[in-house]
Amino acid sequence: MESYLGSILPELASAGHEVAFWHEGDEPMNREQIPLPAGVPSWSVADAGHVVALDALKSWRPDLLYSHGLLDPRVEAATLAVAPAVFFAHNYYGTCVSGTKTFRLPVARPCERTFGAGCLAHYYPRRCGGWSPRTMLREYRRQAARLRLLRRYQAIVTHSAHIREELVRHGLAASSAYKFPYYVRGSDEAMLLNGEAGEHVSAGRRLPLHGAGGGGHTRQLSEGAERRLLFLGRMDELKGGGVLLDALPRASQLLRAPLSLTLAGDGPARALWERKAGRLAATAGGGGVRVEFTGWVDGERIAALLDETDLLVLPSLWPEPFGLVGPEAGLRGVPAAAFDVGGVRDWLTDGVNGRLAPGDPPTAGGLAEAVADCLRDPARHAGMRRAAVRLARRFNMNNHLDALFEVFRQVLAQRTGAHV
Repeated sequence: MESYLGSILPELASAGHEVAFWHEGDEPMNREQIPLPAGVPSWSVADAGHVVALDALKSWRPDLLYSHGLLDPRVEAATLAVAPAVFFAHNYYGTCVSGTKTFRLPVARPCERTFGAGCLAHYYPRRCGGWSPRTMLREYRRQAARLRLLRRYQAIVTHSAHIREELVRHGLAASSAYKFPYYVRGSDEAMLLNGEAGEHVSAGRRLPLHGAGGGGHTRQLSEGAERRLLFLGRMDELKGGGVLLDALPRASQLLRAPLSLTLAGDGPARALWERKAGRLAATAGGGGVRVEFTGWVDGERIAALLDETDLLVLPSLWPEPFGLVGPEAGLRGVPAAAFDVGGVRDWLTDGVNGRLAPGDPPTAGGLAEAVADCLRDPARHAGMRRAAVRLARRFNMNNHLDALFEVFRQVLAQRTGAHV
């Protein structure tokens, strides 16, 4: 969300909109603040208090609010009285007690329940969250309040068909819920128009379309050679790194080739995954499997890792609302294998730019089959690489802004009763 706001705010300003930034706080303090265009006013509830910050927002007299979720429903309700509002549903806001939409017992699998009081009966038996009853009740009340508030927005936008369907299933009007192309960093540099450089006109702007394709990726598969896999992201139980490690020996057997896996990132499950990788290495010399942990990596190192990788693996056990790392890797010509959960289908077309493994429930065997199918045939893998770039280019700022501005126009037209 922070990355998105850092990208979208300058674009809104450059398109001629007068922009301000209103937020609850500046946490966590170990990351850089969201960059704002020069001259953009900003108000913090944490610094000024919600009454003063709300008065400042009212005095600025916005025509439209573009909301990305507030922690306190009371503060959110107060903002909705200021101006018409559009909400971006980045996740399971108002539709799940824990926010993960996942049962952890008897095995981790996506939850398809409609949020309500019945969720409290499943919270402990299904291990939806932690063990504190106070936390369970607090989060249930918070999510129930959020769901009520969602119905007060003039429009809700989201980046995946899955999240849109989730919102409509929870009573949001289908006519006011929009799914449109998300923005993936680097997509503007990789856009291609009919195979040639060109320009695209969007909201009064002209962006160059470059002919870059696949970044610096030059690896070609050969029979029997080592295949290189990459996990990129936060190391949390529901991100599925443990299942990925379990899948490696079977995938290597299916391919009849050695595998190397690089896990880039950090998080609470890292120590557990490192122990599992150690046991894997100690079993028959690793069985043709090599595993490396890099820790957190920056943008340049991420690009270098992708250019050395044959396949991104997204083994998320929870229903990812979108899975941004997939199309980001696709821009550098890296196909993906992932469980068929959540919004992954919005960027991964099975058999075209990667493979989907069954996701309900997700299993190590299913993931091994998907990985092997992507890497078995060098010619097919080369086709997946080309398709990964082509499909990822859809998620560019031009397409995103065209769709977003159309929603803004419709909301403002409803307010004025005239075409905007």
